[in-house]
Amino acid sequence: MSVNPWHNVHFGENSPEIVTAYIEVPANSKVKYELDKSSGLIKVDRVLSSSVVYPANYGLIPQTYYDDGDPLDILVIGQSSVTPGCLMQARTLGYLTMIDGGELDDKIISVHHDDPQYTHINTLEDLINCHPHLMKEIENFFKTYKLLQNKAVEVKGYKGRQSAFEIINKSIKMYENEKTQLLKSV
Repeated sequence: MSVNPWHNVHFGENSPEIVTAYIEVPANSKVKYELDKSSGLIKVDRVLSSSVVYPANYGLIPQTYYDDGDPLDILVIGQSSVTPGCLMQARTLGYLTMIDGGELDDKIISVHHDDPQYTHINTLEDLINCHPHLMKEIENFFKTYKLLQNKAVEVKGYKGRQSAFEIINKSIKMYENEKTQLLKSV
């Protein structure tokens, strides 16, 4: 039996406060890795066209489904880049709301729960106070990472922790409602 991280890994016992993140792209990578939904393997989706790198570890929350037809995206901020395909415990801080290709494509913003340099970060405000430039980098990354592909991305700004909890819970319910159909495509 093969394991598909999207379907066979739990979103986290302490969700939505602390969720499991399946990392597709390590921080500082220009390569966009992506979970192959049918096989459960990591594939190279593309190399970014713009001269930018992912500002944090990037991936998905397992057993979620969002408005863009994919699992809910998550950025996990920590002091180290990690290997694609690994699981991390991520403490939810908020989210970046954006429109990508005309579709809602929100990104959960979190910190690595097991990183001692981030134990004191519990809200977006904490992160902004400690790392104000990083917040600008994340927003700028998503504004510009598809520019040279002539694809429109509209970044709407950050929302807080309670709002992030709501979209995590919504995406878990959406997954449960679509689970039978999603598993048929595997």
